[in-house]
Amino acid sequence: MPAASPSRLIPLLVVLASASILGLAPILVRLTETGPAAAGFWRLLFAMPLLLILVGRPGGEGFGRPSKWMLLAGLFFAFDLSFWHYGIVMTSVANATVLCNLTPVVVTLVGWFFFKERPARLFILALALAMGGAFAMAAGAAPGQGTNPILGDIFSLSVALWYSGYFLTVKQARTTAGALRITFWATAAGIPIMAAAALLLGEDMIPATAAGWAACIGMGVMHVAGQGGVAWALGKLPASITAVTILIQPIVAAALGWVIFGETLSPVQALGGALVLAAIVLAQWSTRARSKTGAAPEGTAPA
Repeated sequence: MPAASPSRLIPLLVVLASASILGLAPILVRLTETGPAAAGFWRLLFAMPLLLILVGRPGGEGFGRPSKWMLLAGLFFAFDLSFWHYGIVMTSVANATVLCNLTPVVVTLVGWFFFKERPARLFILALALAMGGAFAMAAGAAPGQGTNPILGDIFSLSVALWYSGYFLTVKQARTTAGALRITFWATAAGIPIMAAAALLLGEDMIPATAAGWAACIGMGVMHVAGQGGVAWALGKLPASITAVTILIQPIVAAALGWVIFGETLSPVQALGGALVLAAIVLAQWSTRARSKTGAAPEGTAPA
């Protein structure tokens, strides 16, 4: 990968690590032995004890009061989890994860028009390459994976809108608060929404075995490490760069789905994964090349 600037190297590595951790999410959802929305409820609930310790520890930033951006982030994330978890059950792990990660299209456009994060032309090419890879992974999936593949794909695709809202509200919240505080309040706001959704849909709320409970707890730990890392990086990187970089997540999820659930990757899907990786490299190169030419770096308004 082309060398990133020192100020961006660590945030970039954090995003890659966080996205890889979040690649566990669709696997754990299927192992929770609960309904899809209930799995989201347990994910957020089991994340809270760890967040309480991290935010409230001596020397930490403290809880403070939630801003409107933090609460909106929780609302968007609850919708994100509800639709995505149903998509995971109804379609393949690869499809559900890839389609929801069309988020960069929305994030880049909103960041461009509202936050003055004007993308370089090379970044637009990287975005197109990433989207082409994402569609290749979805189109190349073997038939018969999931309970209702078409509806599952639609649900997963809608998640791109909810996740974009989450991304952009967290980025706004990061202007006045740290990542852990934002993650805490967004998680707290999402818990009652997920509980209400699960109960209204008549889902099974309680895992049947110890393995199911272990998956629920694992989702809580994954949530803190994954979403906390993404929230931190959003305070250091443009939202568009972060959104493209997390496209590593569907590659991790697809690989795990292959190993654990036997959802074999076709040659077309493998090609799509390679395109996504190439797009991540190109996106980083575009911002590095732009800074060398003296153009305003992405994430800043033109002078």
